[in-house]
Amino acid sequence: MIVAIANWQGSISPVFDVSDRLCLIEFENGVELKRNSISLRERNPFARAKEMSGLGINLLICGAISQVLETTLTNSGIRVVGFMCGKIETVLTAILRDQFTESLFMPGCTGRRQKHRFQRRRRANFKRR
Repeated sequence: MIVAIANWQGSISPVFDVSDRLCLIEFENGVELKRNSISLRERNPFARAKEMSGLGINLLICGAISQVLETTLTNSGIRVVGFMCGKIETVLTAILRDQFTESLFMPGCTGRRQKHRFQRRRRANFKRR
């Protein structure tokens, strides 16, 4: 499993659509194998999704993300956990342990809009099964 985290000075980048740095972390059986940092070249949502898919990314953790880019990434097979904030290590640990707290979400993103996005995803995932 390869986890990509939008990186800005050791924290989650506030807006993924204009972010160009990713921290890539490869895991196997819950153990970190390697970690490196890359620069994304593409800005167009479709080209960016293709670039990221080509890297074998399974999960993207990021700050704010447009609906178009999120949908394009999801359709490319990349799970997106957006609207997160904080230090990379703190957020990564919480996500891997499935221990979300409100302090990990961007201010104003734990309300109705964010809740609606997660519920819509859950309904879509339920219908596919």
